[in-house]
Amino acid sequence: MNKVKTEMIEFPSNGDSTPGYLARPQDEDTHPGLVVIQEWWGLVPHIKDVAQRFAAQGFIALAPDLYHGQAASEPDEARKLAMGLEEARAVAEIQAAVRFLQGLRTVSPHKIGVVGWCMGGHLTPSTAAESRDLGAAVAFYGRPRDVSMAEQIEAPVLGLYGEHDHGIPVELVRQFDQALEQRGVAHEIRIYPGAGHAFFNDTRPQAYDPEAAQDAWQRTLDWFRRYLV
Repeated sequence: MNKVKTEMIEFPSNGDSTPGYLARPQDEDTHPGLVVIQEWWGLVPHIKDVAQRFAAQGFIALAPDLYHGQAASEPDEARKLAMGLEEARAVAEIQAAVRFLQGLRTVSPHKIGVVGWCMGGHLTPSTAAESRDLGAAVAFYGRPRDVSMAEQIEAPVLGLYGEHDHGIPVELVRQFDQALEQRGVAHEIRIYPGAGHAFFNDTRPQAYDPEAAQDAWQRTLDWFRRYLV
């Protein structure tokens, strides 16, 4: 495990700047870079904690604040923030985060990983469809905008879903799986029996599934180590 240092930063984006939480190993060695995409709650302590976990595992992780300082603690608040987020702008900011990591001396290789949960899991394949700078993508229970976007994706995709996620039907997940297969994209789709939405979020006891979360975490690390390291 690596010792970790963290800081809030600003990185150039869309002619302006975007705040973000940067977590990295304390050493000066080179490490693969990851963009960590928030849930609909915002850049909350849970997402910062996950970025730190990645850094402890040897990644340089940047979590862009797509709400620019706003966050929610109740579903109604989160829904309003998510509905007010323009997807094209969010994807552009994620791509700007990718470019920022590519410009860091301690980030190698040039290809960057992207991982997201919930809203971030939705934005992950959207970003993969738009960007050619990704070396790998991991989507936790993110509803694909359109199954046909698989035709534009080149980066290897790991998708992690709950069997009882009422917002993302299993059939839709299987259709996305089939679309990636037809496209010839390296991918793996895992549907966890008995798990629901947000099964990875250990700050939400009503949703957290420790067994599924642990397995998904290990698969995520293995995926990024396979394609980025």
